[in-house]
Amino acid sequence: MPATLTTRYIDTTARSLPAELQEDVREELSASIADAVEARLHRGEDPLVAERAVLTELGDPAVLAAGYADRPLQLIGPRHYLTWIRLLRLLLLIVVPVVAVVVGLVEGLSGGSIGDVIGEVIGVGLSTAVHIAFWVTVVFAVLERSGAETGLTWTVDQLPKERSTGTGWVDLLASLIFLALALVAVTWDHLRGLAVVDGEALEVLSPDLWPAGILVLVVLVLLEAALAVAIFRGGRWSIGTAVANSALAVGFMSWALTLLGREQLLNPELLVAARSHGVDAETMRILGIILVLSIVGISIWDIIDGWVKTARDRRR
Repeated sequence: MPATLTTRYIDTTARSLPAELQEDVREELSASIADAVEARLHRGEDPLVAERAVLTELGDPAVLAAGYADRPLQLIGPRHYLTWIRLLRLLLLIVVPVVAVVVGLVEGLSGGSIGDVIGEVIGVGLSTAVHIAFWVTVVFAVLERSGAETGLTWTVDQLPKERSTGTGWVDLLASLIFLALALVAVTWDHLRGLAVVDGEALEVLSPDLWPAGILVLVVLVLLEAALAVAIFRGGRWSIGTAVANSALAVGFMSWALTLLGREQLLNPELLVAARSHGVDAETMRILGIILVLSIVGISIWDIIDGWVKTARDRRR
């Protein structure tokens, strides 16, 4: 005799339960299904239609079995979710940049070109991020299913302190003063020279950058100043100001790295003087790599800082 829908439903539900629960669940389900079907029969429904409707209302047998066994159906539930996401963000923000810098230095010191350094940094950085996300998630999934606790509990001491979003008078003045000093330094370098070798002042930046190359830098600085004023007048960061800030950071990074890659950023006389004073080619290459990583790091940090402030202001 073929099994009825009810029998198949009960068997499917009980199959994944511990042995000590199966008999009780079978009896409870049989009784509840029979009562629900009988109630529908009293309303004049067809027996097969009534049985199918009752089982449909009960839902997926796997979900029902998970409820009987108190077994989570999510990878990471509400109990551990916040701890998981906070730890994951912290590790990604700390480990990935550190690994990227170390890999960049190692690749550069081993003789790789700037393209090789950038490619290796991106590849290893992405791989590191994927591994961190995977293994942290695996650990918390195991905690979720084993019922273990992380030992971390929230207290009022963890409430964040009120922080400035970078839109006050102090922030505006600091930005404008820094940008003004940058222009003064560039001008002073051209007129007097910022480096002194054997009592002779030499320019750090290549004299050939004047006027066209330096004009690009001046435009970027003035646009940065205008953006700082716009943020101050608006009283908050927005998606528009974050996009503009990112564009300016990318613009500066592109300007500096393009000139550096073409050997047009630094004064050739200064490099010759450095070599004549015992600075060998290997040391010069190391200093060049450090300069590249500094330019990229500062630009990326500026971009991230702008988007973090934007997200913070949008939550206010």
